[in-house]
Amino acid sequence: MFQLLRVLLILTGMLSIALGILGIFLPLLPTTPFLLLASACFVKSSPRFHHWLISHPTFGPIIDNWQQNRSVSSKVKRRGAIVMLISFCWSIWVVPIFWVKIALFIGMLIGLTFFLRLKVND
Repeated sequence: MFQLLRVLLILTGMLSIALGILGIFLPLLPTTPFLLLASACFVKSSPRFHHWLISHPTFGPIIDNWQQNRSVSSKVKRRGAIVMLISFCWSIWVVPIFWVKIALFIGMLIGLTFFLRLKVND
């Protein structure tokens, strides 16, 4: 039973990393929560994967800063806001259906409002 749980946690962690990486490029798919979920899964299932994730030059500092301070760096905040704006604007421009454009715009406003209110820790 324990082995099955371990495998499920590792698979969930891997899927979370994949979704987090996709979230870098897709609006409405958040990166940080998926990375935090992956970290939590790996803590309970695979010290090797957890060490890899928190030692990763890109993801590690973001996860560590969030776990220690519940904040992001100004660099992450600036990059995140820019990527959100670019991806949402591109999606709004590409989508042909007007009500979907409105929904994306509202989603962008909500996402940016939440993201820009995060505490900054440099």
